[in-house]
Amino acid sequence: MKRLLAFALALVLPALAAASNWTIDPAHSATSFSVKHLVISTVRGVFGKTTGTVNLDDQDLAKSTVEATVDATTIDTRVQKRDDDLKSPNFLDVAKYPTITFKSTSVEPEGTGKLKLTGDLTLHGVTKPVTFEVTGPSEVVKGMQGEQRRAVSATARINRHDFGLNYSKAIEAGPVVGDMVDLQLDAELVKAEPKK
Repeated sequence: MKRLLAFALALVLPALAAASNWTIDPAHSATSFSVKHLVISTVRGVFGKTTGTVNLDDQDLAKSTVEATVDATTIDTRVQKRDDDLKSPNFLDVAKYPTITFKSTSVEPEGTGKLKLTGDLTLHGVTKPVTFEVTGPSEVVKGMQGEQRRAVSATARINRHDFGLNYSKAIEAGPVVGDMVDLQLDAELVKAEPKK
């Protein structure tokens, strides 16, 4: 009986150990974007706070899940007037939609160190499926307090009109702002401590 129990544990424990919970460290993570201005130049911006959780299964990455929240009120393009306009009802309307969220629906390994992460992106009150190309997760390293850390980087391209991000007809006729927006998330993950 003891041998049978030991054999069962030997089969189950590695599977349990494979999945681990991680949190996005907002102090060492960033969500940024870039979009064309007047079709000739690129304007870049960053959101100051990104949080979330990752359930990572190293033995079967397809079983992993991701949830992330971006604080839309922290948008920064280094020009206050532009930031105020982007926060206004003209565009993001952060008073009404203060967060941008992503919840994964599938993870597909794409070769060593590469993943295709698909999920529901909710932006400006509109939810659409979006696929991110992911590099990582990195190897585990120890932080200053002995905690376990690793990192991922993810990119995607969206059409802003799909999310109802439209300016006035006069501005759209310009075109002043490009239709396609490139998103990038660089996240440092901290392994969640088991509850005692």
